[in-house]
Amino acid sequence: MSTSLFTLAIIPGVAICYLIFRLDKYEREPIWALVMAFFLGILATLPAIAIQGWSGSLLGAKPSSAMLIFFSSFAIVAASEEMAKCAVLLIGAFPRKFFNEPMDGIVYAVLVAMGFATVENLLYGAIYGLETILIRSITAVPAHGIFGVMIGYAFGMMKFKHLTRKQALSIMGYAILLHGVYDFFIIQNASDYLLIGALVTLGVGIWISLRYIRQAQNLSPFKGAST
Repeated sequence: MSTSLFTLAIIPGVAICYLIFRLDKYEREPIWALVMAFFLGILATLPAIAIQGWSGSLLGAKPSSAMLIFFSSFAIVAASEEMAKCAVLLIGAFPRKFFNEPMDGIVYAVLVAMGFATVENLLYGAIYGLETILIRSITAVPAHGIFGVMIGYAFGMMKFKHLTRKQALSIMGYAILLHGVYDFFIIQNASDYLLIGALVTLGVGIWISLRYIRQAQNLSPFKGAST
């Protein structure tokens, strides 16, 4: 991969990292912890790739029937990727002292998601080139950020007792569901018009994410100290 393609592949993830860092208005996280979360996201690609490779050997690299595409989108791709990201977030950030407000769940989950999405972008870019990188930069990479906001909101709100564990798990389930819906519209081969469904899914995800970010910001114990 050329230096220019490499740079273009990593820019979207880095840009979203910076955006979520800026949205953490009241008590920003240490840079070293953010870098750690990003690299945890890189590590999370390993089990996800292994699971998807194993399932691909069973189902075929490109499932043809609608049922197999549906199953692959939800039960394999969405579930393996989000559960891998949840695992590294739970181990690497959730129990740490620097995770000290609800917004931190969103910040660290998005950093993990961007580490994951950046590796994906590099892999797809190496295989398919510039056009794929550009398309994924405004679709798949932001989608990972959206799912990260939802997962992080659940973790942050659960840790500080604003949600029960059952409620948090439900939101994580919704994130996997949204991811599966997005992937289904991308993977399906029935009609190119159905790709619009992926854009609609992104729009819904952005709306949910903005709501969750505002709620987490408003619950910050550092809000009064910053004004």
